[in-house]
Amino acid sequence: MSTIPTPVRNPDTTSRPLMTKRAWWLLALNLLLPGSAQVVAGNRRLGRVGIVATLVLWGLALLGVLLWFVWPVAIFTVATNVVALTVLQWALLAYAVLWVVLTLNTLVLVRLVKANPQRRLPLVAFALVPLLVLSGGAAYGAYLTSVQRGLIGDVFAGGNMASPVDGRYNIMLLGGDAGADRIGLRPDSISVVSIDASTGAVTTIGIPRNLYRVPFSEGSPLWDAYPNGYNCGDECLINALYTYGEEHPDMYPEALSADSSPGIEAMRDAVEGVTGLTVQYYTIVDMQGFVELIDALGGIDIESKGRYPFGGHLNEDGELEGVERWVEPGMQHMDGITALWYARARYGTNDYDRMERQRQVQAAILQQFDPWNVITKFEGIAHAGAQVVSTDIPQGMLGTFVDLALKAKGKEFTTLELTPPDNVPDVVHPDFERIRELVAEATATG
Repeated sequence: MSTIPTPVRNPDTTSRPLMTKRAWWLLALNLLLPGSAQVVAGNRRLGRVGIVATLVLWGLALLGVLLWFVWPVAIFTVATNVVALTVLQWALLAYAVLWVVLTLNTLVLVRLVKANPQRRLPLVAFALVPLLVLSGGAAYGAYLTSVQRGLIGDVFAGGNMASPVDGRYNIMLLGGDAGADRIGLRPDSISVVSIDASTGAVTTIGIPRNLYRVPFSEGSPLWDAYPNGYNCGDECLINALYTYGEEHPDMYPEALSADSSPGIEAMRDAVEGVTGLTVQYYTIVDMQGFVELIDALGGIDIESKGRYPFGGHLNEDGELEGVERWVEPGMQHMDGITALWYARARYGTNDYDRMERQRQVQAAILQQFDPWNVITKFEGIAHAGAQVVSTDIPQGMLGTFVDLALKAKGKEFTTLELTPPDNVPDVVHPDFERIRELVAEATATG
């Protein structure tokens, strides 16, 4: 019994116009609904696999769009969950491979040798260009998913989910320089980032590193050693408590198992004692590591408040020498090493000015995290971020914090600097009751 010719499955191969038209149709079907070309002209089983995979992909994409508008925190949670990212990575790779198989199989079904010779190259281009763009995009998406998963695994912990206290999440932010000659990270910059759990509004509280006589709450291991505040008989500055904690690990025996350290926990107790806030999480930012991150972002824009030396040192007479150049006043576009010198410069300035400059750099970095910048430079940013930041924020909280960050977009940050001469006139004999009143006013929810 002879096969009845049909235009698609059993065409008249002697007709070049028919075969050319058929080729365009099959390639268009492969582009619009991968697998449909096989269903109508080839291996139906393979075609059904392609169609089901495509419909599932479309369904998930549609679900994602709907969730973005009705429950965005679910999207952020998936995007910051290591297991979900692993599944997504392998799904994207599998679909990229399937698309390649379907496209190559469609080219076989097309029978290019039977098509009009002048149309063969355009037909091949029509098949391969979308293949390279879409399957290549899926493969690249899988790669970026792998990078994202690595970043989350390297930086964020798997610890406990914390609830807001008095309607706020409070994160201790320590910034300083790590080095082989130091115990951990010397916290030159101490802040609390307080986030309204309903609106995402952010209040940043700056604490001077040279604050004396820091009090502790009952229940803190440091309360037993210093019930009347941190008075060690020498320069008992708040940032010295990091070293003190590292030198007395028995005070915080569970710190390491909780993705923290004794030094960090000592600083947490100190910050809570100063502000009266409950600090759920900490984040440490290595100022030295800022260089790589800022360069990965393409530099940052900062309005320099003064003239600061790049390089240099004080000689025996107390004079500055060896300066390579100066960071001049006014708006400046800084690369990583320039921003680092700007944040660390001590000559002709004081600790409070340096605190402000460090927070300037931190804010400028955050401003560079626009979607296009992150997408186009994601790998470098992710690698640098893993070197710069350490935290005990658990992966399960990332979706919540991303959602709050989007809610806060466009809102002005509130800043409270606990520095002389206005808010804390005397850092040696501070009025901690007044400090807590100022903090309570700045973080009042409602």
